[in-house]
Amino acid sequence: MKKIILGIITVLVLLVVIVLVKTYTYPFKKVNVNAKSAMNIPQNDSAIYRFSEGLKIPTISTGELGDFDYTSFDQFKKYLKETYPLIYQHTEYQEVNGYGLVFKLKGSNSGLQPILFLSHMDVVPPGDADVKNKGGNIFRPQDKPAASPKEVAEDWDYAPFSGAVANGRIYGRGALDMKGMLFSLMESLTTLIKEKHVPQRDIYLAFGFDEEVGGRKGAVKIAEYFKSKGLEFDAVYDEGGIIVEKGSISGIDSDVALIGCAEKGFLSARIKVKGLGGHSSMPPMESAIGKAAVIMQRLEDHQMKPMITPLIQEFFDNVGGAMPFTNRMAIANRWLLNPVLLSQLTKNNSTNALVRTTTALTMMKGSDGTNVLSPEVEFVVNFRLLPGNTVKDVKNHIAKATKGFDVEIEEVDNTREASAVSSTKTKAYKVIESGIKELYPEALVSPYLTVGGTDAYKYQIVSKNIYRFIPFKINHAEQQSIHSTNEYISIENYMRMIRYFEYVMKNYDK
Repeated sequence: MKKIILGIITVLVLLVVIVLVKTYTYPFKKVNVNAKSAMNIPQNDSAIYRFSEGLKIPTISTGELGDFDYTSFDQFKKYLKETYPLIYQHTEYQEVNGYGLVFKLKGSNSGLQPILFLSHMDVVPPGDADVKNKGGNIFRPQDKPAASPKEVAEDWDYAPFSGAVANGRIYGRGALDMKGMLFSLMESLTTLIKEKHVPQRDIYLAFGFDEEVGGRKGAVKIAEYFKSKGLEFDAVYDEGGIIVEKGSISGIDSDVALIGCAEKGFLSARIKVKGLGGHSSMPPMESAIGKAAVIMQRLEDHQMKPMITPLIQEFFDNVGGAMPFTNRMAIANRWLLNPVLLSQLTKNNSTNALVRTTTALTMMKGSDGTNVLSPEVEFVVNFRLLPGNTVKDVKNHIAKATKGFDVEIEEVDNTREASAVSSTKTKAYKVIESGIKELYPEALVSPYLTVGGTDAYKYQIVSKNIYRFIPFKINHAEQQSIHSTNEYISIENYMRMIRYFEYVMKNYDK
């Protein structure tokens, strides 16, 4: 017995030693504690004014398949042409499907594959809040007086389409998503033209107009246009990742620049559950709504299995060095502690989305009367597919959850597989890293999984190197304003975005 106990103790001690050695020797990316100070970028009032005026144009996309009022989009196209004449004079300009905008700045070496920067001009509606008055000055050039107070929506500091500049911020629907990127790209390209800088490879800008409702008329058609021209891009850059402020990611005591190297897939299913209808005074033992509740409970209780994909493993390798010891130990010893690591990750909404295909019950419809039993109840469940899971996997998962019930299942919206994963070993990725270090030298830089959908997905037919990143640093509250109320971007962030894209355009081949 003593020998057995001694053997067990020896094994445990050996196991502890192995775990500690692996933790201390694991090749986490080093945190740059001696980073230089962040670059000071002067404020450009003219650039701010151009952006502010663009935010005033309500390019709202709503409804299905891009069927909405295009009057404001005509106004926006006209505004860009009047505001950035050098770009229209010195690039090859093409309109795709009426409102998709494509600009090509010719490079010196036609043998090199071009690079492509994406954005979109459409925005989501600002909401239907009541209107009231609030104080505040609206930014204008110095030769014009400040405007009087504006009527603004209840939950906005300034009206959603005021383009107000106050408190070091630029307010308006689309400031973060995505007119900030669109205008910063136009500013950066204008600078290249003014300075007579000729890049080695062609630079393309492509702006969609219906990204918020699926991108079928905008990005899809633009990508098909590029494909028809035989174009293959060395890099495609779009929205998706950001720089999150220190403290925003639990356990990481640093700013973190998240570069989206892939995005999750999408499947929404409308599940119609059949049962007995009638009057509530004589209900059946199990109603249609009760059956639907069972299915919904199954979907929430038995979700698809979590897993750490190679991309998320690379994320942990990059940021793990800034985490507490226990986190580093779990990451370095996945061979032993993987179940523990997954258990912790799935307890948090944000990290859970990185390691599994998520399940979200979003809509439900039954009877219209308080005393009426509907013979059919329907609900919608949305899945965001992790790379490694397929649409077929999700359909099988739904079939298992609905087994034993009389149901009809219909896919709604834009079903798509998870995107391909772009490599972090490319020139296209490395120039993002160097651009970030130029502006945010203390930030950790890491590949990441974009959990929302972007236009970038449509461009897989013309490039294998697709990266989703906007170079602004925002906190949790600012992130929540995207598609919500009181959306704004700080002037500092906007100035840094312009400088970042200018850096990438100038330094891609250096």
